[in-house]
Amino acid sequence: MQKGYNSDIQVKGQTYHVQTEDWGAQNPFLVSRIFLNGAVVKTIKTPHDEALRNGAIRTTDALQTALKSQHHRVLDQLLSGMIR
Repeated sequence: MQKGYNSDIQVKGQTYHVQTEDWGAQNPFLVSRIFLNGAVVKTIKTPHDEALRNGAIRTTDALQTALKSQHHRVLDQLLSGMIR
């Protein structure tokens, strides 16, 4: 299973790095961090239970889908100006 996603994105002339990872069963969170010039400017932490709502079974595939979804949602929000 892929442990996370990394993307660089340009917003208003600044390059942000977005990193999303699964912290695993012992610390059940999907965590996205937005970096600017090497510093974390925002952290988004979603519990597995919330990420897998609608009765999704906690399988590797379900977690992978939730991880990818969160990463893309953060990218979209950053581009749209919802996250600063």
